[in-house]
Amino acid sequence: MAKSEGKQSTPARNTTKSGRRALWLAVGAAVMWLLVGSWAGPLAGSLSDVQENDNATFLPSSAESTIVSEEQEFFATNSAIPILAVITHPDRSPLTAADQGAITEFLAEVPKLSLADGSRVGEYLESEQLFPLPSEDGKALLVNISVNSDRGAERIEDGEFAFAEITNTIRDYAVSFDTLQINVTGPGGFLADLIKVFGAIDGALLLATAVVVAIILIFVYRSPVLWLIPLISAGFALAVASGIVYVLADNGVLVLNGQSQGILTVLVFGAGTDYSLLLVSRYREELHKYSIHTDAIGAAIKGVRAPIIASSATTSIGLMCLLLSELNSNKSTGPVSAVGVIAAMLIMLTFLPALLTFPSFTLPILAFLVPAVVGFLLGLVTDAPLAPFAMVGGIAALTTVIMWIVFGVIRVYSESGGPFSRERFPAGRWAFWPKVPRLGEPDNKLTGVWSKLSGLVGRKPRVTWVSTALVLLVFAGFSTTLNANGVATSESFTNGEEIDSVIGQKVLVDHFPGGLGSETIVTANQGSSDQVLSKIAATPGVADTVPYVNPSTGDPTTVDGRVLFSVTLQSPSDSAQAEAVIGNLRTSFESIPDAQARVGGPTAVAFDINEANLRDRNVIIPTVLIVILIILIILLRAFNAPIILVGTVLLSYFATLGACAIAFNYIFDFPGADPSFPLFAFVFLVALGVDYNIFLLTRVREEALLLGTRQGILKGLTVTGRVITSAGIVLAATFLVLAVLPLVSLRQIGFAVALGVLIDAFIVRTTLVPALAYDIGKKVWWPSSLSKKDVFN
Repeated sequence: MAKSEGKQSTPARNTTKSGRRALWLAVGAAVMWLLVGSWAGPLAGSLSDVQENDNATFLPSSAESTIVSEEQEFFATNSAIPILAVITHPDRSPLTAADQGAITEFLAEVPKLSLADGSRVGEYLESEQLFPLPSEDGKALLVNISVNSDRGAERIEDGEFAFAEITNTIRDYAVSFDTLQINVTGPGGFLADLIKVFGAIDGALLLATAVVVAIILIFVYRSPVLWLIPLISAGFALAVASGIVYVLADNGVLVLNGQSQGILTVLVFGAGTDYSLLLVSRYREELHKYSIHTDAIGAAIKGVRAPIIASSATTSIGLMCLLLSELNSNKSTGPVSAVGVIAAMLIMLTFLPALLTFPSFTLPILAFLVPAVVGFLLGLVTDAPLAPFAMVGGIAALTTVIMWIVFGVIRVYSESGGPFSRERFPAGRWAFWPKVPRLGEPDNKLTGVWSKLSGLVGRKPRVTWVSTALVLLVFAGFSTTLNANGVATSESFTNGEEIDSVIGQKVLVDHFPGGLGSETIVTANQGSSDQVLSKIAATPGVADTVPYVNPSTGDPTTVDGRVLFSVTLQSPSDSAQAEAVIGNLRTSFESIPDAQARVGGPTAVAFDINEANLRDRNVIIPTVLIVILIILIILLRAFNAPIILVGTVLLSYFATLGACAIAFNYIFDFPGADPSFPLFAFVFLVALGVDYNIFLLTRVREEALLLGTRQGILKGLTVTGRVITSAGIVLAATFLVLAVLPLVSLRQIGFAVALGVLIDAFIVRTTLVPALAYDIGKKVWWPSSLSKKDVFN
């Protein structure tokens, strides 16, 4: 694109035919996205309504625990969700006859308790007759409140799952007993607590992410207006992505859980802001070269379009590799995240340029949008009346509009060069105020700290990349100490001392076999039942075994030649010890193949999920590497550079795992990590980490065509340094926001991605890659023409 001519050092008024066409295109893009946003916004607000957080729904139909669950349906009309109430004295003294009245009242009143829609708890139970089971030490009673699984999954009036509402209602009633401590735990209790935590994603996580991004953008841009434009664009991208995901989840195309929804929020804000930083930086650079701002935005889009599209494609395709997972939860995270990245890319290449291109009347538009957006966020996190805020927002918006009108009139009649003249607030440049980029002014990016750093890389490239690689290798060595063998459900909350289900589980284990109420299920052929019972009894960790009996006759039930046994384990059902028993049972049954014995139940579900995670690591990680390598080869039209990039990102990944192992073991004192942690960390770190190398190398290749490879590397590092490190800070900060949720798994993912992104942005991309490429020279582009000689256009 030819640069616009003009003798003035200030931008000319946009009156060209191409400029008017660009303005109309901007208006069209803005209107289109506003229409899409008006459709997606209401759906985004209901996204948590289509979540599924039950572990059993994550497994494929071929999993052994899934097959057992299907067999159970033939033995009983309905399966149940056990909610366990553990009754003790607060001081753990023995229960006495004096407590009988309160206990009897509790057992009788629980089925009569009213829910939000006016229905009774008893309408959802398998039986309204509740029976207490005393502990051997006489200090506790266990009450199994079995909720019909079909009725429990219904949504009641306030949108809550029935079993979660039942759990919370029982807890509210339990606190009325002054002399007893009643804790509600079991699978139903834990699931209700998880739903409560994930329900906070709509509000707390979104608000925290927006605030963090806003603070960083204000610091980066140092402008009272410019930070709002990328932030509003990112919010729009999230609304569009959430609307699409809602439609897909509501129609059963994918399974949405709380984890994937949380990742969607931070990923859209992080990736979207990264793309906006790249575009705005390039736009500022082009405004020093073009007098007409629409020409500058066109040149900026042309310059960043390829790396942004390549970045989003790399990230999206890498995330879509999660479709190869055996777990529905992992499968959903891939498409959900990919939708978010693509929405962010489209918004930042269309809606954001439109806002940047608009004249200064965008300011009053923002004055109306900002109160609306903030009001929407407050509406998600508080029940307080928003009328006062709306009044203040309306007054602020009206004041801004009046000031804009006055400002516009003064501007029209202002003398050239005056304080309100077009030269001070030119079209397409006003958002950068007070540091408005002018035509012909030197770009300070070429003389700042990044220029000095690139000079250091150019003087001592080998020392730079070797020393950097050695430091990363040291941290990578600690990756072998990472404990990713799973975390018990009772240990998955960071605030477990405040979670009733966690407290209740600890009380239960103190007085009963840990697996009581969450029994393991074994099915087998009737002819081999004695052998199966013998194997179960001989397996360490089993507390008790009973056959499933006909409720009417009391005789063991046989269905199509199959029998079912309920096995109580000694260890808590969510513990690693209990999962080990599952593995031992399945191994022991292999010696009696005619029995076709299978093991299911909550503990077996967790065991199968862990096994699937191990399988997914071995399949998905190599696939992601191959896919990303192919994309980089196509993008850079070379073999050596892509191999170097993938190698450095792998080194960064293992260094991050090593640093995480140190932090998890010695700083945060986490009990361990979920088996899916290394996989998620890899997918996000590799897919997102390679972005910065794409941003760098595409600019380096562009400059290499003009200056030669080595000088192109230094120029590319200089001009991209600030924007890429700023993007790294934004992305790291958004993922670190996951720490607001009291779940170990999300905090670990957030910490790992944040740390890995910072390593990529500040170490790998800043020193390792440019120094290594500089040391190799033009051969880095082999086998393209740039590898044979430096070509100058």
